Amino acid sequence: MTTDTAQTSSLKELQDLIQEKYGIEPAELDPNASMREKGFDSLALVEFVFAIEDHFGISMPDDDPTIDTLAQLAALVDKVKASQSASA
Repeated sequence: MTTDTAQTSSLKELQDLIQEKYGIEPAELDPNASMREKGFDSLALVEFVFAIEDHFGISMPDDDPTIDTLAQLAALVDKVKASQSASA
C-alpha cells in the first residue's frame, strides 16, 4: 500500500467521522482549509483527536499546534498508524 492510498483512506475516514460526529458534509470540508475557520475551536479539535484515537485504535501524539487542516491530520494519522503497526 502506498502512502497516497493510505492518506486517501484515512482522509475519507476522517471526513466520515466528522460527518458522524458534527454533521458536516465531507464536500463542505476542504482537506487543505483551516479546520479552525470551519468552526473547530481548540476543545472541538481535542475531542476530535480522542474520537480519532478510538476509531483507529491508535494513540495520537500530544497536541501539535501545527495541525490546522484535515489533510495534515490525515497525514499524522497515517504516520502514527504506520509507526504503531511497524512496532507491533
